[in-house]
Amino acid sequence: MKKLFIYMLTSLLLTSVFSACSAENTAEPVSGESSLSTERESAEGTENTENSEKIAQEGETIAPETVGYEGMTEVTADMLVDGEYTIDVDSSSSMFKISECNLTVDSGTLRVKMTMSSDSYRWLFLGTAQEAVDAPESDYINFTEENGVHIFEFDIDALDKIVDCCAFSEKKEKWYDRQLVFRADSLPSEAFSGGLGDSLPESTADGVYNISVELKGGSGKASVQSPAKLTVKDGKAVAEIVWGSNNYDYMVVDGEKYEPVTMEEFSVFEIPVEIFNYDMPISADTIAMSTPHEIDYTLYFDLSSLENLS
Repeated sequence: MKKLFIYMLTSLLLTSVFSACSAENTAEPVSGESSLSTERESAEGTENTENSEKIAQEGETIAPETVGYEGMTEVTADMLVDGEYTIDVDSSSSMFKISECNLTVDSGTLRVKMTMSSDSYRWLFLGTAQEAVDAPESDYINFTEENGVHIFEFDIDALDKIVDCCAFSEKKEKWYDRQLVFRADSLPSEAFSGGLGDSLPESTADGVYNISVELKGGSGKASVQSPAKLTVKDGKAVAEIVWGSNNYDYMVVDGEKYEPVTMEEFSVFEIPVEIFNYDMPISADTIAMSTPHEIDYTLYFDLSSLENLS
């Protein structure tokens, strides 16, 4: 009986030992996997933090400006004549200053060469700042230096199209989001393979005409009188633009500022018209708000509606 008791006690102890070992062996991989997972998550979190620190945050940037104009339509390489042109560029940031830009149109490609006003930026990237920090450095656009300023060259898909890009600041060592628009309306008319709108026919006699005009852009609440008076002299046309209010104190056409002829009942301007059947970009400064504000519009002069009043 005593031997039986000792045998049962020994079996019980051995069973307990084997169970403990089995539990220990089972638990070890779980503990190891958990540790590896924690290390992996920690590394990813550190990387994300480091990447976010390379992106300029709100409070480190100034409010972006609107680029382009209402109703703009993309102009692709096949619509242009091969050649080299100087082109205007809208930038969403006054801190991202482009002193000159050249456009090369060659066999269906558009390549721009932007000369900056300083050497403040090390790289450009076509995309957002978040995309830039996730991209390999080989995707960045490097600069060349001339006369102490940086120059960036790259291809674009179209003119009159918002281009998302970002710039890496040498001083701050951060990416700053920007938007650019390469303005087709700054090119000469001979740059367009199909022509940009239509010119006034050479056969048009000097005199006074009526012409249908359509205003687009802004909030959609502004209006101009149509038809408008068009005066032709020596082959040049000048349109009288009568706004629907007297709240406009100047207009900008092709970079030139025009003062009103009168602002008594309506704001009235006389502006040159070189191209018809085309959404001609203009700006007008309104004083209807608490502070004067320049707003972008387009004017479309319909040449088929030209009516001689002389």
